[in-house]
Amino acid sequence: MAKYKSHILVCGGTGCRASLGEEIVQNLITALEENNLEQEIQVVRTGCFGFCEKGPVVKMVPDNTFYVQVTPEDANELVLEHVVKGRKVERLLYLDPETKERVSDSKHMGFYKKQIRIALRNCGFINPENIDEYIARDGYSALGKVLVEMTPEDAIKCIKDSGLRGRGGGGFPTGLKWEFTRKAQSSQKYVVCNADEGDPGAFMDRSILEGDPHTVLEAMAICGYCIGADAGLIYIRAEYPLAIQRLKIAIDQARQYGVLGQDIFGTGFNFDVEIRYGAGAFVCGEETALIHSMEGLRGEPTVKPPFPAERGYKDKPTNVNNVETFANIPPIILKGGEWFAAIGTPKSTGTKVFALAGKVNNVGLIEVPMGITLREVIFDIGGGIKGGKKFKAVQTGGPSGGCLTDKHLDIPIDYENLLACGSMMGSGGMIVMDEDDCMVSVAKFYLDFTVEESCGKCAPCRIGNKRLHEMLDKITLGKADEDELTKLRNLANVIKDTSLCGLGQTSPNPVLSTMDNFSDEYLAHVRDGKCPAGQCKALMHYVIDSHLCVGCTLCGRVCPVDAISGEKKTPHAIDSTICIKCGACLEKCKFGAISVQ
Repeated sequence: MAKYKSHILVCGGTGCRASLGEEIVQNLITALEENNLEQEIQVVRTGCFGFCEKGPVVKMVPDNTFYVQVTPEDANELVLEHVVKGRKVERLLYLDPETKERVSDSKHMGFYKKQIRIALRNCGFINPENIDEYIARDGYSALGKVLVEMTPEDAIKCIKDSGLRGRGGGGFPTGLKWEFTRKAQSSQKYVVCNADEGDPGAFMDRSILEGDPHTVLEAMAICGYCIGADAGLIYIRAEYPLAIQRLKIAIDQARQYGVLGQDIFGTGFNFDVEIRYGAGAFVCGEETALIHSMEGLRGEPTVKPPFPAERGYKDKPTNVNNVETFANIPPIILKGGEWFAAIGTPKSTGTKVFALAGKVNNVGLIEVPMGITLREVIFDIGGGIKGGKKFKAVQTGGPSGGCLTDKHLDIPIDYENLLACGSMMGSGGMIVMDEDDCMVSVAKFYLDFTVEESCGKCAPCRIGNKRLHEMLDKITLGKADEDELTKLRNLANVIKDTSLCGLGQTSPNPVLSTMDNFSDEYLAHVRDGKCPAGQCKALMHYVIDSHLCVGCTLCGRVCPVDAISGEKKTPHAIDSTICIKCGACLEKCKFGAISVQ
């Protein structure tokens, strides 16, 4: 095996690849060859570094110089300046927004300072397509430890001691779930990895599979040993081609190395994994719907009990955990349950991966200790709101969660606190909104998603959510009265109480949380016929101030429907019955004469 003096790590996650990351890799390789350095320095495609806002990212190892927003054209300069001449390329270093100084090491960046990377420990550091690099980072040591040194009961106790809860949204204690499945009597059991991540703006599980697929395979084998299963299935949505490709490579390599298959480590333990594809149905994130989909049936949930731990895939005891949950297992086995339990809060231990998105400066993938506050996440790690705008709300938990406001910013993030605030942890989506967002429209957006993704099996979800969406539509069109708000809340509560599965039971959360926290906006829509955020077109009225208008005619020339009239050098007027509220006139007016009311 070749030994290199240093490495150039290039983000190979989906986001950076879409920003010409692969061209950066090829250009770096070419530049090294032109300088006869290909035997000394290796270019490595890694997984996601997390700092998506500043991608593509290139990191020099071992000096840990962190370059951001790199383009293919920068590759030659990076090799000539940094590698050959030993000088940092200052213009590609991160610019600290507060100090206005260039920062070369990621540990000094606000985005990374408060993060603790456990599930993401290898993402952005190793080549996910090389099992040797995973092994060099203690890969498969945890599997060896449980097979050689621990009984299944010992390993389950370790997971229970850690306090690890399911990271897929429900938050059920992982060790307890494993114990239930172990106690179930059957000659055949299954381990299932739920990689059907479907929340809008969420990419936690995808990034783990793209950056560190072996950690999931190792954890699934550990789970198989603990519950008495010899077969594992990874249910992944077909829209994740890169994750699927790297999973296939990892499975093949693991079989070649004997860490999957027959008689693993000579212990007589057999375990293998296969991939099953989903078609992108959000409801298949629910474990019983997921299992039905894997069986070739409609992806519909069933009433529990019996739980999958008793009767799951092919009516056999089945343990289902999501990708992030499994990613925590190997380090817990190696370092002990007490180590993990010491991180976070007593009831919500360890760390949580969030996909931080929306109107925040530092969009990206983060892993933070449980108990951190929303303020720290949004303003310290996220760098605050884009454009200096005012923070308005943050949606946690995706379509199943709720909108939290500035009064919730200092509440520690854990399962219980988020539920008490009318939201939930979910799988880890976190979308930030600013003063320009209409909260009624936000609720409508999530209901639109839920209506589309409902399996239709139960009436409360199939019909009730459709009616909720219709009510919200009436409100945003200015066609509702105050009685509509009472009906909206009553129906939302009925849907929560009577739906079959978690999708329907949580779908009204965006509606109820926005009604609780932004009741004034709902009243403005129905009582005053106005959208305070100026986002609902039906409630917008463009007007021209005759005192400010100089009659330049520019607004009239850009109006696509000729709704603006007036002679040159005389004040103009807008015919609201014709105006389509496209905003073209507002953008073109140089005198501030046009406003939205």
